[in-house]
Amino acid sequence: MAEVTVRVNNKPYTVGCADGQEGRVTELARLFNEHVEMVVADVGAIGEVRLFLMASLLMIDEMQDLRAQLAEAHSANARINAGAHEMERKAAFAISDAAERLEKLLGA
Repeated sequence: MAEVTVRVNNKPYTVGCADGQEGRVTELARLFNEHVEMVVADVGAIGEVRLFLMASLLMIDEMQDLRAQLAEAHSANARINAGAHEMERKAAFAISDAAERLEKLLGA
């Protein structure tokens, strides 16, 4: 298991992670620290536990918004695919119908 030291709220924290995941953990800590800094800018120094809790809640709120957007995108994609399938079905029927008419005209 690897260890990486990250800085959050201007303090170093050493955390364990899977080998090869050090860069990912560092990036996640950087993103978390951005949220911590936003909370500090909004409400000031409120104690580290409350500060980290509020930053975590902000991140979870963003995550929930993204999940809702993703669900809507999936739903829209399903509607588009259903519409495309219906158009293909109608086109196949129209081609088949046209072929039958041509056969009748050529056979007459």
